[in-house]
Amino acid sequence: MPIRAYPYDWVDAFTKQAFGGNGCVVVHDADDLTVEQRVALVKETSLSECAYVVKSDVADFGARYYLADHEILMAGHPTIATVASLVSRRLVDLSGGQANFTLEVGAGVLPITVVDGADGPMITMTQLKPEFGMPHDPEKIADIYGLTGADIVGTPQTVSTGSAFYITVLKDKSALRRAVLNPEKLYAYAQSLGVTDGAFQEPFLVTLGGETETGDTFSRLLLPPPSPAEDPFTGSATGCMAAYLWHHGLIETPDFVAEQGHWMGRPGTAQIVVLGPRDAPTGVKVGGQGRILMRGELLLQR
Repeated sequence: MPIRAYPYDWVDAFTKQAFGGNGCVVVHDADDLTVEQRVALVKETSLSECAYVVKSDVADFGARYYLADHEILMAGHPTIATVASLVSRRLVDLSGGQANFTLEVGAGVLPITVVDGADGPMITMTQLKPEFGMPHDPEKIADIYGLTGADIVGTPQTVSTGSAFYITVLKDKSALRRAVLNPEKLYAYAQSLGVTDGAFQEPFLVTLGGETETGDTFSRLLLPPPSPAEDPFTGSATGCMAAYLWHHGLIETPDFVAEQGHWMGRPGTAQIVVLGPRDAPTGVKVGGQGRILMRGELLLQR
């Protein structure tokens, strides 16, 4: 069988430095790659997700995102990585200093803005209108991580801006550090809710106050197998978290700086703006930078 070469970029997202933020391989011209091949590449890279640029009939560009075992309809750091790759390959025109276009992902069409700057392009996606779902018993969520209900502020809640997470606010960083995921308890809790594998959701743990002086929040996403044990930066969950904090009055202004990954040695930063009033947010702008780390060709038989 013939070998076909697919261009790819390895991009560190939500950072401007090499080996920071969250890595993602972005494969171009990927329309004919099978699901099995897309999933296999994620496993091969040991990354949490990979992105595949495809044609779109409804947007300027299309992309699909995959975990190590299935497609994810919306993902933040692969979106930043995909756009950084498109810009780097000059498929997006930044000659005027700014570009506005659309990107179709599995969850729908995202407006994208890229602004060129002295430190490199700033990429901002507008995530979908937040959907606020069921509340969760703090004791049950805490038990998944070896914590107690007293470690949780308020009531965890399912929120989605394309992908759903159980947004869980912890009282301080001590509790955040003590959190250790028990995958069996996480799966058992999901099964108790009747969640199927294709709609699997998990808690996103956040504390108020950044890890640096410029940050306003600091978060962790602990992952079950076959994914890596922890995600360095989770842009989709950050959008859900921002909507939750704004909606429930836990932040004073809708714009803030979110941080994640610093304890892993992969610091990531996002600029956040929640759109709309507290009682009915209409979207979330999540902005960050991307650093091209490697570039090459993926060689597969066709």
